Amino acid sequence: MQLHNHQLEGIHYLSSPNFDSRPGKEISLIVIHAISLPVGNYDTELICDLFTNQLDIKKDPSFSGLSELKVSSHLLITRTGQLIQFVPFNLRAWHAGVSNYNGRENCNDFSIGIELEGCDFDKFTEEQYSRLNECLQLLIHEYSIPRFNIVGHSDIAPGRKTDPGPYFDWNKISV
Repeated sequence: MQLHNHQLEGIHYLSSPNFDSRPGKEISLIVIHAISLPVGNYDTELICDLFTNQLDIKKDPSFSGLSELKVSSHLLITRTGQLIQFVPFNLRAWHAGVSNYNGRENCNDFSIGIELEGCDFDKFTEEQYSRLNECLQLLIHEYSIPRFNIVGHSDIAPGRKTDPGPYFDWNKISV
């Protein structure tokens, strides 16, 4: 796996409109998320639709609150370990929302967001952990991110977010 112009080479790239420029801050944090639409349903296409503002909210009653939502992530790792990139790493993806890490507000400004296809009620797959570790090693090296700056969404938005959830096994992170 290699980077070229802040994008992973040889993977599917699906451009999200939900990004902007970073405010001159170095990338120093990686935030791990979990997403499924609806919760517990693993339909990668629906996640891609959400991140590209094409989600048909009529497909499920739980989508009604998502009609005006503008979110993205840098990467999505599917249940089979497939990687999809939505935003180049040098740009600010809209993944963290209201957030704080060690007294620094607005984590989107200085973080990379990695979504795992999953939820609070299921274990993640070995393929996901393998691919995640591969990505983490590359990103840590490329952007000089300290290993202890790999956190969950729940760590930067406690009380508001629970992902990656209780079934995410932090012991399987091997960087």
